[in-house]
Formats: sequence, structure tokens, C-alpha cells
Amino acid sequence: MLTLVIGGAASGKSAYAESLTLKFPLPRYYVATMQVWDEECAKRVEKHRAMRKEKQFETIESPISLDKIRIPNRGMVLLEDLGNLTANELYDPKGAGVNTAEAVLYGVEILYKQCEHLIVVGNEVFSGGAAYADETDLYLKALAQIQNGIAARADHVCRVVCGIPVYYKGGEKV
Repeated sequence: MLTLVIGGAASGKSAYAESLTLKFPLPRYYVATMQVWDEECAKRVEKHRAMRKEKQFETIESPISLDKIRIPNRGMVLLEDLGNLTANELYDPKGAGVNTAEAVLYGVEILYKQCEHLIVVGNEVFSGGAAYADETDLYLKALAQIQNGIAARADHVCRVVCGIPVYYKGGEKV
């Protein structure tokens, strides 16, 4: 099963996605996409690792190249998040660059084939309504392609607003 959970910054999307994963038996994997740029990022990553360990997640760090991940045992996988992953693939010299949307969608498919249930956390960043500079526009278009592709393939699509999940596809039977 494939579930896409989207929401804005501090909407509760990540907490909701994690709560869904806890409904499933072990093993539980957390694919973390954050790039560690400085000491502040490193502290944040360590804090999140400790929180996930308490919930019996095995963390897999993958800021780019999802297609290279091999899940040791079929189980539950939480991919957090598409916004970071898209930026990393687009702007990291080792990333996919202009082929970001295709690379991420391919990586999600490879990951999905290795697990019982994949929950993907996405970002709602499309309601600004402004004209953006080239790089920002490129990022937004890639992220939209990725999320639209995953939503089309997903069994469940949910948007979290103020901590409240609203299902657009598949109902709340996750």
C-alpha cells in the first residue's frame, strides 16, 4: 500500500504520518532525506534519530538517490520528506539536476517494491500565488510533478491542516 501525506509547514503532517506507521507491525524504517549542512542541522538530526528510536524505527539516511536504498526486511517504510529530497536532488552536484522529478519518482517506486506499506510525506508549498525566480520555479515544478505522480499511484492521499487529516483519495482506512 502507498500513502501520500501532504501539508504545510508545522501542519502536523509528519506527526500524523508517524502515527500511521505505528499502527503496523515491525520492522519499521524511516528514510530521512535531510542534508546535514551545519552543527544546528546535526543537532536536529540527532534529536530526531533519538525520537524515532523510541518508536522502534530503523533510520536510513538518504538525502539523494532513493533508488540505491535496499530495505533489509519487508515492513513499514516512512519517507520524510519530498521537499528536502527534491531540493537535494535538484541542487546537490551529485543529485539528478534537471532530471529530479524522474529520479525521485523512480526511487519511490523502487522503495515501494521493497516494503509492505510506504508512507511518503510531502509539502504544500503551492498556494503562494506569486511569480518566482527561475530556481524557485524550477523547484516548485519538480516538487509538483513528484507529488502529482505519487498521488496518482497512491492508494491513499491525505492533506493535514492544523493537525486534522483530510483524505482526498482512499478514505481513512490506512
